[in-house]
Amino acid sequence: MAGTRRAPRRRNRNSPLLFLAVVITLVGVALVSLRLVPGSPLATAAPSWSGSAPDRSTGAPTNRSSRPSPTPSPTPPLEPLPFQARSLDGLGIKGWYSWSVLDTRTGTFIGSKNMTQTSTTASMIKSWIVADYLRRTTEQGKTPSDARLADATKVIRDSDNTRAEQFYNLVGRTPSIKRLISKCGLTDSKPAADGGWSRTNLSPRDTARMGLCIKDGRAAGPKWTKWLLNEMRQVNAPGDFGIRKAFPAAERKTIAIKNGWIDRQREQEIHINCLAIGDTWTMGVMVRYPIGLGYDYGMQNCQRITKALLRPAV
Repeated sequence: MAGTRRAPRRRNRNSPLLFLAVVITLVGVALVSLRLVPGSPLATAAPSWSGSAPDRSTGAPTNRSSRPSPTPSPTPPLEPLPFQARSLDGLGIKGWYSWSVLDTRTGTFIGSKNMTQTSTTASMIKSWIVADYLRRTTEQGKTPSDARLADATKVIRDSDNTRAEQFYNLVGRTPSIKRLISKCGLTDSKPAADGGWSRTNLSPRDTARMGLCIKDGRAAGPKWTKWLLNEMRQVNAPGDFGIRKAFPAAERKTIAIKNGWIDRQREQEIHINCLAIGDTWTMGVMVRYPIGLGYDYGMQNCQRITKALLRPAV
């Protein structure tokens, strides 16, 4: 109706107070929530016992530092190697000779002062050539034929030169010797200048390293290592001489070997080399001397050197 005056709205004086109360409540909830968030500056720190844990019966901290620590069992000492370093001057060996023994448990060497000097390997290197062939064949996803394995047996047990040359061609000749140096960690040795296997230059120290490389599976690979070591334990005459002959008969059959022997007409020398692999050791012995002394002189000296280095039986 015209002329009728509306009653003025009454202002709610409690609205600002209500709004303020809501804001304070929300802020409080937020702060409480932050205390529960891991990593938050407001998070509640876990109690620290400083090395003590509460005793469940009393609730009081128990000081663990006062408890005696368990005493570790002492590590038993390693059995000594069957060899001991000593001077061999009293043997009266003519010509040049050198030797080295590697403890395969610790990686430590004993040896003559000239154990880093090299000589030509002759047939001793055949153990690597066969190992390189077996490993590479497996890496190529292949298996050697029975005929090829029979040839490998001839190379190891009977030191067959013709078959060794065939295997050397199969593994690429000089690149195979370079793989030996790289894979087995040799430091003193090098391939032959003429590219042949017989004049590969190895030191007694590197010969022992090559023995370890065969023993631990790097050379032939996991599949063929046991097979190769078994063949090397069955080497026949005339290649069965030297290091293992210095041991009692019962131990000889457990020692894997590969030897080399050749007369070098150019140098008018005979080169005799011996590799042996035992349970806890590998050994290399190398001799060279005037050609007129014959093969037996060097073969016997490989054995004499080893025997002179053996610890006395207890």
